[in-house]
Amino acid sequence: MIRSLVVSLALVAPCAFEVAAQARTRPAVAATPYVPGATWERKTPAEAGLDPAKLTAAIEFAKAKDARAPRDMELSHYQSFGREPYGQGIGPFKPRGEPSGVVLRGGYVIASWGEPDRVDMTHSVTKSLLSATVGLAWDRGLIPSVRDTVWKSQAPVYRLRLEAPSEPATSEGHSDFIDPWGTPHNRTITWDDLLRQTSDWEGTLWGKPDWADRPAQNPAEWRTRKRAQPGTTYEYNDVRVNVLALAATNIWRRPLPEVLRDHLMDPIGASRTWRWNGYDNAWITLDGRPVQAVSGGGHWGGGMFINAWDMARFGLLTQRRGMWGDKRILSEEWVKLSLTPTVPQPTYGYMNWFLNTDRQWMPNAPASAFGHVGNGTNLVFVSPEHDLVVVVRWIENNAINEFLGLLLGAVAK
Repeated sequence: MIRSLVVSLALVAPCAFEVAAQARTRPAVAATPYVPGATWERKTPAEAGLDPAKLTAAIEFAKAKDARAPRDMELSHYQSFGREPYGQGIGPFKPRGEPSGVVLRGGYVIASWGEPDRVDMTHSVTKSLLSATVGLAWDRGLIPSVRDTVWKSQAPVYRLRLEAPSEPATSEGHSDFIDPWGTPHNRTITWDDLLRQTSDWEGTLWGKPDWADRPAQNPAEWRTRKRAQPGTTYEYNDVRVNVLALAATNIWRRPLPEVLRDHLMDPIGASRTWRWNGYDNAWITLDGRPVQAVSGGGHWGGGMFINAWDMARFGLLTQRRGMWGDKRILSEEWVKLSLTPTVPQPTYGYMNWFLNTDRQWMPNAPASAFGHVGNGTNLVFVSPEHDLVVVVRWIENNAINEFLGLLLGAVAK
């Protein structure tokens, strides 16, 4: 009997030791990273592994580098883009506030300054939110492939008319439909081309010709130059961005602010204060109701009006590669596409993801860093390897790299 017990223990013991060994070597299940609820949790710089004095110095630098352009955004427009052909504003402008910002590490608030609660224009950071609405459509199969030509997915777009003409026959021969795809060149453009600003789309939308945005030096070329094959040349162009916004509206059959609210901003806990505005003349009839096709920035007014906290939430979502806690908002595949360099412009992914390829965009930041950028300058900076998200608003553009150098120099561990 004793012998049998010893043999039994000998047979059982190795299994017990094996289980114990497996338990020691089995990787621990990672805890869900912290994401803010209705309020933000804070950590001191020291708790978050940042040098408090160096962080303070970086913030003071950002405040000292207040953008020199007028705080009146409409006046600022007419001193810059308003000088272009057809440069008149057609959307709302709003005076901006003090230089402001937010620093997150691990999702926790480490620092904030200025007026982070203030809702201001964020200009072309809007483009990143626009591309997110396209990503949300792609994730749901509304766009089968980013390599599909756009025109095949587009229903006729009927311009909003508030009243019927008193003499209908006088409008004969004039269409009330908007057709952004009616040229042989435009019919070759894919979703990927529009997202990367490599489409070279030709035409006029909302009264703005494509050539009037940052026009070429030689006026003789404005209407006559040969178009480049889509995908081969990069040109930052807000008319073409607005073409993408109209195409996305057509795909969703809903106003894009509703899409963004329901599928992204509400799920990440954004405030109720942001607004996405279009142009006063950018109205269509969609399934029997008037819908404004929003703009991708504030070039002629409009775009996203938002506070720094909500910008930080979006930055944290992109740092976490589309995850918010344990909920998937944007697919991993879409984030990979957004972070893939554009061949003619390697520091640009999908709009408006600026990439630090070979550290060309921001030499003081790691090559893995990226940012969502708008005029002003408005920046949502993301450094995954530092677990950092930084919103900095109303800073001189040529001071950003130095600011980031100071800020990243504060990271002690």
